[in-house]
Amino acid sequence: MPHPPFSLSTGRPYVRDKVCHEFKTMGKDDFRIMTLIMNSRKFSNATFEEISHLVHEIVSLAETCCADGVDPSCYDAGSSALSAKSCSPDSPFPAHPETAACCLHQGLEQKLCLAALQHPPRQLPHYVEPSNEELCQAFKKDPKDFADRFLHEYVSSYGQAPLPVLLGSTRNFLSMVSTCCISPSPTVCFLKEKLQRKKSLLTLMSNRACLRLTGYGKDKMKFSYLTMLAQKIPSASFEDLSPLAEDAAEVFSQCCDSVAEDCIQQKLSEHTTKICTTLSAKDKRFADCCAGKNIMQNYFCISALQPAVAPKLPELQKPTNKQLCDDNGSLHTSRYMFELARRHTNVPDVFLGKLYDASENVIRECCSAKDASTCLDSKRQQMGVELPAFLEKANQLCGQYNELNFLDFKNRLRDSIRQTRPDASPELLTQLTDQRADFASTCCPANSPPLYCVAQVTADLASACKQGSCMLV
Repeated sequence: MPHPPFSLSTGRPYVRDKVCHEFKTMGKDDFRIMTLIMNSRKFSNATFEEISHLVHEIVSLAETCCADGVDPSCYDAGSSALSAKSCSPDSPFPAHPETAACCLHQGLEQKLCLAALQHPPRQLPHYVEPSNEELCQAFKKDPKDFADRFLHEYVSSYGQAPLPVLLGSTRNFLSMVSTCCISPSPTVCFLKEKLQRKKSLLTLMSNRACLRLTGYGKDKMKFSYLTMLAQKIPSASFEDLSPLAEDAAEVFSQCCDSVAEDCIQQKLSEHTTKICTTLSAKDKRFADCCAGKNIMQNYFCISALQPAVAPKLPELQKPTNKQLCDDNGSLHTSRYMFELARRHTNVPDVFLGKLYDASENVIRECCSAKDASTCLDSKRQQMGVELPAFLEKANQLCGQYNELNFLDFKNRLRDSIRQTRPDASPELLTQLTDQRADFASTCCPANSPPLYCVAQVTADLASACKQGSCMLV
């Protein structure tokens, strides 16, 4: 697979040579499509029009200055003009809050600064697939415009998925549309094609996982995966699940940024085999998922398993002060969080992640203090007040969300809010119910958008924090 072109070229000779090599190797059309994909990925909040302007300028630069016999200064002058256009008050390119700071620089430094700009990845995808009729109507009206708009919408929504997965998924979709919209039986064609579109499921799953890796980092991603497994199969031991969580974090750290064609499929297949070997004999639901012949479908099946009912387990033993501050402190913390997760199977990892962060902060603060034990005892006392209420609230909200249909869930929420806010007007009651229901539907599922939900949980904790210095905020 060719390496994607830069969104804003820096003007250095090796960049010019690389971009020109890609333009000549890929051809103008494929170069334009790859430029559109890479910039939709990089500037995920940009409009289609902004991306189109940028793509047009980059392709024009390559087309003009990469022709045989053209003086090398052509590309340098063109990239300088591109930077100047980015810095103009009426720039048609994607907006970014740090553009103005880059434009204070001159020459190569300015180009490097602009080239490094990118938007944060979308936490909540905005792409909604139109109906078959709408797809064909737009495709027949203007196939090129249809393809460009689809690529921009889809890639900006799922841009954290590995590039080969994105390319495969978008290629399959556009092939399906072009085939089915000229078929004598479009409905039958679409139904048949959509049943075979396994790559779209891989795109959604890998986008969520890679978002987690970006937002959490590798260590917290391992914790996230550990809690997810502990809640699906609480009968399994820490020794069973911890290596699987470590392996999953390693898979995504290797494949999220990889341009190797089959990295994610190959590594996930190997990972799924390890899950099935370890857990099939311990749980019927896992055994059923692992019985399929398609190993990737087996992984999707395992990912879709709902949390199990929490078993009755002995009283949870907290790590001692000595354990927290010794060389294996993080291991003791992970084991404690694992035990907490399998006792509270309806509390998603985005909530438990606040406990993970608080534990890490406490260890950093107290284990380096002069009197570590006094510091830890004080934190334990404070956490003892905050933790039960936090877990109960999260367990109740997400437990009801998992158990009830959405209408019954909203009715239960409305009744609960009415009891705590008896003075609320009907309009306010509806607003509060809708807000809480939206929060639950977004953040209670296991694969919730991490940074968005962490921000929501933090805001909720802050509003409920009466001491002014709550540990979990």
